[in-house]
Amino acid sequence: MIVKVSPEASEELMEAAAWYELESPGLGEQLIDTFEQATTKLSAPNPPLVPVIGEARKRGAKRFILQQFPFSLVTVSNNQTITIVAFAHHLRKPGYWHNRVSP
Repeated sequence: MIVKVSPEASEELMEAAAWYELESPGLGEQLIDTFEQATTKLSAPNPPLVPVIGEARKRGAKRFILQQFPFSLVTVSNNQTITIVAFAHHLRKPGYWHNRVSP
């Protein structure tokens, strides 16, 4: 599978990494490494994706839950491509990314 990252998800990742780096030097870099490891897992056959709740589920949105940080990669897929549409915190602004999933 080819993994693409939307500009919005990329920006969310960079903002989160910058915040973590300010909190504890090296932690932002660790978040980026965790993200990169997750994208590698997404590119493998049968990635461990979990359906999302609500309307976005009907449109095929799924998430990949990061293990070390309170974030999920919200994805949509078609044929050979998985697109990360959001780098979503588990507790902040639930569902803000729903409009990024095409009907």
